[in-house]
Amino acid sequence: MDIHNNFINGRWVPSVEGKTYPQKNPADLTIVTGIWQESGVKDVKNAVDSAQQAFKNWSSLTIYKRAEYLKVALTLMRERANKIAEILTAENGKTLAESKTEINSAIKEMDFQINEGLYRPGEVVPSAQEGVMAYSIRRPLGVVGVIAPWNFPFNVPARKCVPALISGNTCVLKPAYLTPGTGAAFVRLFEDAGLPEGVLNFVTGNGSVAGNALVTSPKVKAISFTGSTNVGMGIQKAVAENLVRTQLEMGGKNAMVVLSDAALKKAAKEASRAAFACSGQWCTSTSRVIVEQSVLEEFLSMLMENVKKIRVGNGAVSNAGMGPVCGEAQLKSILEDIEKGKSEGAKILHGGNRLETGDYKNGCFIEPTIFTEVTPDMHIAREEIFGPVLSVMAVADFEQAIAVANSVKYGLSSSIFTNDLQKAHMFIEQTDVGMTHVNMSTAYKEPQLSFGGVKLSGFGIPEAGHTGIEFFTEHKVIYIKNNP
Repeated sequence: MDIHNNFINGRWVPSVEGKTYPQKNPADLTIVTGIWQESGVKDVKNAVDSAQQAFKNWSSLTIYKRAEYLKVALTLMRERANKIAEILTAENGKTLAESKTEINSAIKEMDFQINEGLYRPGEVVPSAQEGVMAYSIRRPLGVVGVIAPWNFPFNVPARKCVPALISGNTCVLKPAYLTPGTGAAFVRLFEDAGLPEGVLNFVTGNGSVAGNALVTSPKVKAISFTGSTNVGMGIQKAVAENLVRTQLEMGGKNAMVVLSDAALKKAAKEASRAAFACSGQWCTSTSRVIVEQSVLEEFLSMLMENVKKIRVGNGAVSNAGMGPVCGEAQLKSILEDIEKGKSEGAKILHGGNRLETGDYKNGCFIEPTIFTEVTPDMHIAREEIFGPVLSVMAVADFEQAIAVANSVKYGLSSSIFTNDLQKAHMFIEQTDVGMTHVNMSTAYKEPQLSFGGVKLSGFGIPEAGHTGIEFFTEHKVIYIKNNP
């Protein structure tokens, strides 16, 4: 079995203490995909020190020279997309088609951020005084830490590391414990592109040790994190003493509202896709569908038509429509949430069980699950489950739909299906989220627009779009007066 190392100062090196851990395929836990370093505080310190030493030379390069390195890495990303997708599926469990979609999304994110760096470096503005030129520039922060999640272990590093690097920062990337191979595949693109030593470093291991060491390092100037709300809030507390800048993309409990005038067939198809793609493990997954009572039965019938077509299986198999959930801990947590839903009186319309016989016996497979007769006070209506579990809730009218949609502590994404333009605009204005949609899935996003939530779904400057580079830079304002 291959033992994989950390990437520090341009070299693949073992952890200082020599500790390792196995990564297991969630479709078959008897398969170990690789042995990875269980990094400690010293490993993270070495990575941060390497990044700090590289910062002066990297930030001194012209932005066009930095872009040359990143463009080579982007070319390699396109060439290796299929191979990386196989690694991603083996670690995360999502289907190969979903993995390829993620990598294509990363390509678009990277391409946009490279060009964003080249064309939005600052601004020139008129001065109130004659003979004065006034303008601003953006300067890199220094060493930044990127903590990636296991649900999108390739796209998120591209969305975070690329704007950091094009801006002149140096990076330490810590991948999720469950998906180190996908993170390593990302880093190798930059290694093979000839990126100077120390500019991008990579340490694997547990978040409570390696992640905490990165977050609390006095040399790290910013932390960009995607993961659970509890961990994100812990990071915010940990960095407060050093005034470290944070960008926290956290949990969601995203609602799709379906009104009586909606195109129900389309709404049902989108609900099925957004709830069960990637086994419901998107932060933007639809986890609640709020339906006007008058069309509830018709909508549920259409929803079931779509869900019954989903074939659960090993993501590496071409006809699989939904893979396993990502690991034993996730499996246990989701099954516990399903039991809570039952105990609170919600009715299971479909699924609700672990699949554990035949081809499923060694994997982390759960049936696509739909709850009905769900009320807003129930656990499954309020808390993020992060799995293939959809709660359907009936409401009397549009006003109640908005109230129920906003009744949770999260605020990442929402959508509404309606043909009433006035209600669509009211929903856009009143839904308390960072991203909303009309007649579209809650999961849809494009790289040229910022991505982030409100309430307990996000904190700090949003990532992606124009704000991607803004987070990783500080503004410096310059006034130049001509000599008389």
